[in-house]
This record gives sequence, structure tokens and C-alpha cells, in this order.
Amino acid sequence: MRKKRVLLFSEGFGTGHTGAAYALAEGIKRLSPDVQCRVIELGKFLNPTVAPWILSAYRKTVSSQPKLVGMMYKTQYHKSLNRLTKMALHRIFYTHASQVIEQLKPDLIICTHPIPAAVISRLKQQGLDVPLYTLITDYDAHGSWVNAEVNRYLVSTSRVKSILTGRGICPEQVMVTGIPVHPKFWERSNKTMLRKELGLANIPTVLIMGGGWGLMFGKDVMSSLTARMDEIQLIFCMGSNDKLVAKMRTNPLLNHPNVKILGYTSEINKLMDASDLLITKPGGMTCTEGQAKGIPMLFYSAIPGQEEKNCQYFVELGLAEELDSDVVNKWFSMLLREYTSLEELRRRRLAPERQQPSHCASTILELLGKPAGGTAAELRGTRAAAQARNEEAVYVTP
Repeated sequence: MRKKRVLLFSEGFGTGHTGAAYALAEGIKRLSPDVQCRVIELGKFLNPTVAPWILSAYRKTVSSQPKLVGMMYKTQYHKSLNRLTKMALHRIFYTHASQVIEQLKPDLIICTHPIPAAVISRLKQQGLDVPLYTLITDYDAHGSWVNAEVNRYLVSTSRVKSILTGRGICPEQVMVTGIPVHPKFWERSNKTMLRKELGLANIPTVLIMGGGWGLMFGKDVMSSLTARMDEIQLIFCMGSNDKLVAKMRTNPLLNHPNVKILGYTSEINKLMDASDLLITKPGGMTCTEGQAKGIPMLFYSAIPGQEEKNCQYFVELGLAEELDSDVVNKWFSMLLREYTSLEELRRRRLAPERQQPSHCASTILELLGKPAGGTAAELRGTRAAAQARNEEAVYVTP
């Protein structure tokens, strides 16, 4: 019998879209190993010369002119990509997209970025007969995600579902699945053991992430962060910004045994488990990974638009605060004086079932007719039992 095939299309505008695609693919394979998944950044795959240039220009714009990015987001918020834009994208980047699909013969296509979703929608207008799911990777729904040919939308929250249905999308087409995270974030590990494995001191620890491109914050916050290095361990993860990593490693202010400076790492899941507080930009994937790990979050430098919406959602939920020097001082004082209470608070931070880390992957399998482990009810029982085991086994105060 032919194995089911899932083709996931993304684009490299930020790390979250492709990260969500890989996370979902790994989750599907974890729950049902016989399902074949393939992740492709479609524009880069089909046009490897021009696509990197456009991505580089986008990065520079986000870094140097975030207000412009926010203005564009807001002025186009209620608009789908128009027909001429879809046609232009197809001719410039995606002329051979149909050939890729014909070669791989997927049973399902999932898009984690609006542009490939628009391209596949156009192909469906021309006769492509493959179900198209759009996975929205933030806690908001910009109009560019919306296409009439999409069979289902997979969204983070009921609020995002309401936004889509308010635009005329049938409620039955929208499923609240949560944003998928890699299976490495489905479980929580023992903090003390991880600190020993990673060569960290067993003291209150703060993980500071600079975003996929290594974006950073101002001097006042940095001064607050480094004021208590003798008592609080700082782990800086600066993503792919190698220049910033080198600069920070030569900074005398950061030359301290309780300061670790890292570039890109594949062990963010371990670092979150080993830490007590996460300071990060509010990207959709990072926020969701932090929620899966139950770690309190402080947000800085939200890009106007979707990151502002992500920030707003988690702050309103009580899982995060916006960063300034006063907030840093407050949380560092709590880490030193109320450590046991904070550990108990983290232990109780259970996400609703629809936002359990495995829920998106299990939903896809159910829709494919291949539920992992049996019926939907059995799946829910398995997830609940695993969650209970993790909660009982992991949270021991160092």
C-alpha cells in the first residue's frame, strides 16, 4: 500500500515559517513514521539566484526600518494578494512549481507562508487536485494568508479563527490546532541534570535570544542584565549573527564565568529547560516553544505587525511581559528571592488541549485518515498521560 505523502512549502522570510514546517513534519513522523514528509522553501528551491537577494533585502529592511514594515503590514491587513501579484510571483519564481508537485505526488500540501499558499491556490484554480492547508504561524491573521482555494486553515487560537470567519471563511474550514513545535519541545527534562550536561552553573539562569538574525536590544537593558552576574547566569543565543557573537565575546563587560555567548544552536529546547526566564523577540515559533516549555517570557523589540500581535496575546495571557530595565530588575529579584514559588508557577502552566505541542501533527494525521495510536479520543488520552508523566517527573527545585 502506498505511503501517505505530505508536502510542506515555506519561505525564508524570518526563521519561524520554515521552522514551523519542519516542526510539523517531525511531529507527523514521530506520531506516524510511515507518513512521508518533505519541506521545501519554494522560492529558494525554484530560483536559487534571485531568492537569496530578496531575503537579504528583507532582512535589512526589518533591521533598519521596522516602522516601514509595520506600516505595510497594517495598510494591507485586510487584503489578500491580488491576482496580478499572484501572476507576477508565479512567473518570476514559481513557474515550475507544478512540476515539483507532479514529481513528488503529495496527498496533501501544507503552506506555512502566504506566498507559496497564494501560488498553490493559483495552481488549484488551474486544475491542481490536491488538498491545500494553510498553517498560520503567528497569533494574528493578515489578509495575505487568505485564499479562496484553501481547503483548511490551521490556526493558533480561537481569536485567529474569529478573524478568519469574520472575513467570510466558513468556520468548518478553520481548525484551532496551535502552532506546531518540534517534538524536542513536547517533553520537559530535569533542570539540574541538563545544567550539568551543558556545563552550566546550578544557579538561577536567564536565556536571552537575539532572534534568528541576531537582533539585539539597547544599553540600558544590557546594564540591568549584567548587574547581577555574580548571582544570575546569563546565556546569550545570537542566532546566525556571527559578527555580533564575536563582538560580544570580546566585550569586557561580558567576560564573566556566569555568562555564556552562543551563536546558532540546535539545543534551544535544552537551554529552555535549563533556564528560569526567557528574554526574546516575540516571534510566533519562539513564543510557542516557550509556552510548550512553560518558561516565563520577557519580550523586546517587537516588529510592528505580527510580532506586536504575538506580544499582545502572550502578555494578556499572563505568560509574558514587555521588557524594560525595571521589568528586568523585578524578575531578577524574584529569581533570587522567590525561586521556589516561580518553579511552582512554571509547573502549573499547562496549555489548553488544542495548544498541546503535538496537537497540530495529530490533527493532520486524523485528517489524512491515519490517527497515531488509534482514535481521536485515544490520542487525547495519550497526550494527557504523557503530560502528566512529564509534570510528575521533571519539576524538582534545584
